[in-house]
Amino acid sequence: QVQLVESGGGLVQAGGSLRLSCAASGGTLSAYAMGWFRQAPGKERQFVASAGSSWTGYNTIYADSVKGRFTISRDNAKNTVFLQMNSLKPEDTDVYYCAARRVTALIDPKMYTYWGQGTQVTVSS
Repeated sequence: QVQLVESGGGLVQAGGSLRLSCAASGGTLSAYAMGWFRQAPGKERQFVASAGSSWTGYNTIYADSVKGRFTISRDNAKNTVFLQMNSLKPEDTDVYYCAARRVTALIDPKMYTYWGQGTQVTVSS
């Protein structure tokens, strides 16, 4: 059983940066594809970024809305995944969730097995 704990959310002005962290326990991080998703109240959970496992060469995928602004990275030795968010916009305001699944990075949140509790990101204009 993999447990995930996000941190790093907060309030930032438009154009600013935040780095989210997702600490994993209960499994070997390199064997898991890791994803970041976000969700606003009353809306469906949306894909943000994902990084595949060692089996897929840690390939990365990004949503079009965050390409060039967000970067997903992982530190397998520390069992931690990061989401560096730059040039933040008010429309990036959401609760951000970290998720894990075996091997392959996917964009469908229904395909992920393990989830963190979420961290709020608020971008003011």
